[in-house]
This record gives sequence, C-alpha cells and structure tokens, in this order.
Amino acid sequence: MNKHELDWLGLKGRVCAVSGAASGIGAQLATQLAGVGASVALLDSNAVGCEAVAQSLRAQGARALAVACDISSESDTLDAAQKVQAQLGECFALINNAGMLRPGSLDSVSLLDWNRVLSVNLTGYLLTARAFKPQLQATRGAVVHVASISGNYPQSNSGAYSAAKAGVLLLSRQMATEWGPLGVRSNAICPGMIRTALSAKFYEEPGFEARRAEVTASRRIGEPADIADVALFLASPRSAYVNGAEIAVDGGMSSMLMDMVPRPGYNQTS
Repeated sequence: MNKHELDWLGLKGRVCAVSGAASGIGAQLATQLAGVGASVALLDSNAVGCEAVAQSLRAQGARALAVACDISSESDTLDAAQKVQAQLGECFALINNAGMLRPGSLDSVSLLDWNRVLSVNLTGYLLTARAFKPQLQATRGAVVHVASISGNYPQSNSGAYSAAKAGVLLLSRQMATEWGPLGVRSNAICPGMIRTALSAKFYEEPGFEARRAEVTASRRIGEPADIADVALFLASPRSAYVNGAEIAVDGGMSSMLMDMVPRPGYNQTS
C-alpha cells in the first residue's frame, strides 16, 4: 500500500480490539488492522496462540497487545477492557469474533453444550461490548459482530450455533438502537463458507471444495481475508452512517436458493 491507501480507512493510530484473535478469521482481522496502522488488542482464551499472533505483528512494527480473555466471563471482559485502555489507549473499534461450535440436533444437543455455545457466541458478545462501551462512547466508535448466514438459514444438527448467531443479529440491531444515540455504531457480518483451521480437514476430501464452490455465485470458497476486508470498513470512519446493518459475505450463496431446487430443463451445473 502507498501512504494514501494506508490512511484511507482512517484507522491509523486508532485502537481496535478483536476477540477470538488467536487463529482463523480473528487472526486475519488483527493482521489486517495492523496493516492499516491500527494498534491492535488481541483477545482470546488461548493465551499462547494469542501471544504468538501478537508477537508476529510486533515483529512487523505494529503495536499489538495479547490479552487472555474468556468472553463468557464478565470479569474477564472487564479486565481486558481495562488492560487495553491502560496499555494502548481508548478503544475505537471492537470486533466481536470469538465463537465455538458444538454439533447436535435440537433433540440431541446436551444442555451443557447448548448453554456453552450461547454463553460464548451470544452472551459473550454482549459482555465484551458492555465492557468496552465507555471507551467506544468516548471515541464515538463502532462494534462489528461476526455472525453467520446460519443466523438466517437454519442448518440441521447445528441448533445451538444457529440460534446463537440469530441472537447476534438481533443483538446488533438492538445495540444500534440503544447505543447509536450515544455515538456507538453496531453492525453485523454474516460469513458464508470460509476456509479456516476448523474447516481445513473437510477440504482434504477429493471433490469437496468443488462441490461447495458450486453452490456459490462466485464459484469459490471464502477466505478469512474476505471477512476482514468488510469488517475493517465497518469498523472505520468510512462507514460512519452505516448502523444496524447486516452484510452477507458468502460469495452469493444466499442468492442461490432457487438454483438448488430441481427444475428440469433449467438447472445448470456450471
């Protein structure tokens, strides 16, 4: 990037916090935020992985702080917000990204797994946002929630995950309604099929990637950078009038429903 491109988003020198930053989309978010000059706080329950990403960013000249944090713990989120403010400064953007998946149908998912998924994927987003709210209000900043297309389109055997992500979408709009007048924006991203460490094993199966790509309009699987690009825009002053929005980043998969319905003489395979 040249200097103009580096400063275009207006995030240079601003403090941005990312949860779930030890790997996958979260690590990519932290990397791209550092790449545009932001000071980055990396939050994750995986302290070792989180510190490793932070060290790699610092080695490239970025200001990066790793904070061990279980976002389902109110005390952890409050401590994290305090550390970020003390060591980096007041936070301008929070990207709620941490998440977990416990497979199971509504009939079979254990109450323990159900509660754990909701405590991280939904309640954790609220707790983290509340912990950082005073800083975000002071900086007139933004919250970006990484939800999922599963929040709009249920998937068999992922009942707890889908319900939690649907909750995130309403939480984001509720936050925009309540905090918008205070100067804090809230928006959500709905990723589709994204290649991460959690899904990497799937793509080792011959033909699997091609079958998945075929049900997207873009004919490819998404990468973490595809999500990070949109998240950086929503976190930045460039999206100052975007509030309460939900953006699907799924390569057009959610527009392919009718092409998935068998119609003799109409369906195409390429």
